[in-house]
Amino acid sequence: MNENVTAPLRARAEIDLAALKANVRSLRAHAPGAAFMAVVKADAYGHGMLPVARAAKEAGAEWVGTATPEEALALRAAGIPGRIMCWLWVPGGPWREGVEADLDMSVSGLWALREVSAAARELGRTARVQLKADTGLGRGGCLRADWPELVREALAAQAAGLVTVTGLWSHFACADEPGHPSIAAQLTEFREMVGYAEGEGVTPEVRHIANSPGTLTLPETHFDLVRPGIAMYGISPSPELGTPEDFGLRPVMTLKASLALVKHAPGGLGVSYGHHYVTPGPTTLGLVPVGYADGIPRHASGTGPVLIGGKRRTVAGRVAMDQFVVDLGGDEPAAGDEAVLFGPGDAGEPTAEDWAAASGTIAYEIVTRIGSRVPRVYVNGTSGAPDVRQADRAHTV
Repeated sequence: MNENVTAPLRARAEIDLAALKANVRSLRAHAPGAAFMAVVKADAYGHGMLPVARAAKEAGAEWVGTATPEEALALRAAGIPGRIMCWLWVPGGPWREGVEADLDMSVSGLWALREVSAAARELGRTARVQLKADTGLGRGGCLRADWPELVREALAAQAAGLVTVTGLWSHFACADEPGHPSIAAQLTEFREMVGYAEGEGVTPEVRHIANSPGTLTLPETHFDLVRPGIAMYGISPSPELGTPEDFGLRPVMTLKASLALVKHAPGGLGVSYGHHYVTPGPTTLGLVPVGYADGIPRHASGTGPVLIGGKRRTVAGRVAMDQFVVDLGGDEPAAGDEAVLFGPGDAGEPTAEDWAAASGTIAYEIVTRIGSRVPRVYVNGTSGAPDVRQADRAHTV
């Protein structure tokens, strides 16, 4: 939905589509021999699934990846062309719709293979499936002991015309921890499980295991396709690996709010629930109208950084459901002035990584948790018109 974004907004998450496209191109340069899957699960990590998928495709992504089939089906219904893969299925899922939409559907066990095969048989069509190997993450995927049976049944279903095995894939547990011994162990396991499947007659179009850290730092993991997630949004998968700038990436989301109130306060005033902050002397307080209902971490109470009037401030007291307070130290910005919670950091504003450190989590969670009450405002998305902005209040699926 388009809106007049020159009108004041309580809060907004500006999504820089030019930065996103540049990130896709930079990541592709790290893996020049592999196809690129733009991972847009969880509403594109909070950035807006459809605008991000379109921008990533424009930047050269051959594949789009989601967690749930519902996300993938929404992409197809919105007209996203080409290869779309989804991997988080449960029994009774929309297999028929997935076959009809020509999705690539992940299979981790026999129940899933049998359900997708039944859907294909009913439709009289061939389903596209990818077999997932659990190489050491201990989460989704088929363990080595069960792999021969899954491969055998998949080949039988393929011989019957029910499925085509388009891929073999897995996921790392610790690729964001340089030198972790599980990286080499998982890579060896993946090669051996792929080798077994291919030896039995599977001829996959793509083999893939590289996530963001794999794409950026482990070229031996690139195989036929890479699947960057968080790095596509300009956030480093791990501070230990390097900063976004180290990898030629730029943060895509900037979270802003308009000050709702600025007032003079005496010393000794308790601020917000529980009075965990008490003004040390006469000061000014600013009210920022976003809270944990908008995705601001309550764990950042007393620690979360904000840029107001060109200065870094800190959340004073507890983050509430809809708002939090900052001690302005006597400065007097006006109600309606801008508070920048995080962004690329160009103007001294905090980054998502700063908020992650302040709340004891990872930057993935900071951007992904920004809720639907915060409109996404898309900037730099139209060639030749960098100032065109679109606000999307219906960005979620």
